[in-house]
Amino acid sequence: MPHVVVRSLPFATRFAFGSARELLARDRERAQKIVAGLHPHGPTAFREARRSRRHGHHHGSGASSGTAPTSSPTPAPPSSGSGSSSGGVDVTDAGVTYTASVGVGSPATQYTLLIDTGSSNTWVGADQQYVQTSTSQSTGKSVNVSYGSGSFSGTEFTDEVTIAPGLVIQKQSIGVATQSQGFQGVDGILGVGPTDLTSGTVSGTSTVPTVTDNLFAQGTIEEDSLGIFFQPTTSEGALNGELTFGGTDTSKISGDVTFVPITSTSPASMYWGIDQDVSYGESTQLLSGSAGIVDTGTTLLLLATDAFQAYQKATGATEDQATGLLSLTESQFDDLQSMFFAIGDTTFEFTANAQIWPRALNSVIGGEEGKIYLVASDLGSPSGQGLDFINGFAWLQRFYSVFDTGNEQVGIANTPFTTATTN
Repeated sequence: MPHVVVRSLPFATRFAFGSARELLARDRERAQKIVAGLHPHGPTAFREARRSRRHGHHHGSGASSGTAPTSSPTPAPPSSGSGSSSGGVDVTDAGVTYTASVGVGSPATQYTLLIDTGSSNTWVGADQQYVQTSTSQSTGKSVNVSYGSGSFSGTEFTDEVTIAPGLVIQKQSIGVATQSQGFQGVDGILGVGPTDLTSGTVSGTSTVPTVTDNLFAQGTIEEDSLGIFFQPTTSEGALNGELTFGGTDTSKISGDVTFVPITSTSPASMYWGIDQDVSYGESTQLLSGSAGIVDTGTTLLLLATDAFQAYQKATGATEDQATGLLSLTESQFDDLQSMFFAIGDTTFEFTANAQIWPRALNSVIGGEEGKIYLVASDLGSPSGQGLDFINGFAWLQRFYSVFDTGNEQVGIANTPFTTATTN
């Protein structure tokens, strides 16, 4: 059965950083957390955590098991790039966040929620207070979740949650915040990460079903997967993205989806990790058979240090002192060649226009009007560490991505915007 748009949720893009240097610090710190293997998430980690629990590797009710995936997110260091490798890996640490309007209750009150692929509790009450209706039921249990960029505490309720027309969940566990930090301008989070990230967050409960779990369990969606579409962003706050629960919105893709299994190389294997080759132009090989991750929570395209240096040399780019990003002259941009990403049996072209930060948004990163900045940056460690790249938001704006938990695979497809000249 085809998956239609009524199963999808549109979202807007917001920028959550003060400058490009802050953005770089966030992305690199996130990468180093992943290299260190802290709080991995994704289908392989979820499967391993299930196995551990089945074999009795518990430390008591509500506690984390002996595997990192079952830990609830813990406080991360400030996003200024302190260099510390402690703390959880949460999409809310990212420089770009995604918001959607979600209804809770009957009749529904609309809340502006952050879409978080790196945490799994859904909650409200940060800005707008929770409105109880006939479908609201308190469980009396406390909820506490700490993120890299904030935290909340409150009480668990079950309620009707309307993600979009055709995406209505009965008796969804939600947190109702009595205290929250770090969520100004939004009402809470729509958690769409793996279930195990809810471990220990609700008193007296090991884990709670996520919105995706319940959509699948209640027969609303037919597959345990999530499709994500971005349109290249040239303004803040526009509805230019879409989550598709349970499958792929074929109206957003060009051609077929290429699916590849989660990589076997650690630590990328514990995330949404894939193997790929990366080249610049026709003759400059940057990475070959390398493992990395596809990650909505990273803003830039990060390459292992040696691959990044080869890319910089090939493009002739220089580091901009104001932003820390690579920059090009107009003549260098005219000569900029495409990058090519070989994933499975498909080679995806990342055009010259795709490789630059949207010039209309230069002020967002503290850059000069009209100047040309590249979105590829240094991951901060050499290749061969098990994380040679992160295909982040800047890359994902040009492709459709599918995070298929049920089949432990990632899908990539071209979109009508893959070759757009918006930047």
